[in-house]
Amino acid sequence: MTKSILITGCSSGIGHNAAIGLSARGWRVFAACRKEEDCQRLRDMGLESPRIDYQDHDSIRRGLAEVLTATGGTLDALFNNGAFGVPGAVEDLPTDALRSIFEANVFGWHDLTRQVIPVMRAQGHGRIINNSSVLGLVPLGWRGAYVATKYALEGLTDVLRIEMRDTPIHICLLEPGPVTSNIRKNSIPHFERWIDWQASPRAQQYETRLLKRLYEDRGPDPFELPPEAVTRKLVHALTARRPRPRYYITTPTYFMGAMRRLVPTRTLDWLIAKG
Repeated sequence: MTKSILITGCSSGIGHNAAIGLSARGWRVFAACRKEEDCQRLRDMGLESPRIDYQDHDSIRRGLAEVLTATGGTLDALFNNGAFGVPGAVEDLPTDALRSIFEANVFGWHDLTRQVIPVMRAQGHGRIINNSSVLGLVPLGWRGAYVATKYALEGLTDVLRIEMRDTPIHICLLEPGPVTSNIRKNSIPHFERWIDWQASPRAQQYETRLLKRLYEDRGPDPFELPPEAVTRKLVHALTARRPRPRYYITTPTYFMGAMRRLVPTRTLDWLIAKG
C-alpha cells in the first residue's frame, strides 16, 4: 500500500526537496506551505498541497483535516519542517519577536503533532520526524531567537520519544548544519521588523558582521550540502525498522556534536566566537 506523509514548509529548500524526493519514491506526499500561492504552485506540479501556517492554528486544523479526508483518516508519517529566523543580538531582541518565532518554530509544531498522534495511535503505527539543526546542539552569536526555538524543540522531542516508547509511534530528530535554502533571505523581513540595530550599542558590529552576511549573497557556506542530504536521512528515518533518535547531517553537525561532549563550555564558547 502507498504510504502517506505530511511535510510542512515545502515552498523551497529542505521541505520542497523532501516532497519531490519522497513522491518519486512512491509516497503519497502532502506538501504543505504557509502561503496559498506556494501551495498552488506545488499543485500545478502534481503534488497535493494543503495550506498550513504554524502561526495560524485554524490553518493547522483545516490542513490536517484535508489530509485525513483524502487518506480516509490515516497518516503514516509527519515531517515537521517549516521555520524561520530572527537575526539579531539577544539584547536587541524584543520579547514579542521571541513570541512570534516560538509560535512558528515550536508551538505550531507541537499543535500539529498533538493532532496527529491520536490518528497514529488509532491506526497502530506512525513516524514523527522533527527537523532541528546543529543550532539545537550548540549556540551561535546573532542567532539567539532561532537557537532558543531549536533548543526547545530538542527538549520536547526527546521527552516525546521517551514517552512514546510504549506505543508503535517512532520519534526522530534531523540535525542539519549548513544546507542550501532560503532561510537567510527569508529572515530579512523579520530582522527589519523587529531589530532596531542602528540604536543598538552593537551598531558597529551589525555593520561589519551581521548586515554583510544577511544582505550579501556570498555563495555557499563552508561544508554546505544540498537539501538532498537531508532527504536521504529522512528516508532512513521513515523506512528503517529501528530509526535512530538523531540524524546528524553535514560535517559541522558531527564536529559540534563531538565538541559539545568533549571540551569545556568556555573552550567551546571561544571556538564558536572565533567563527
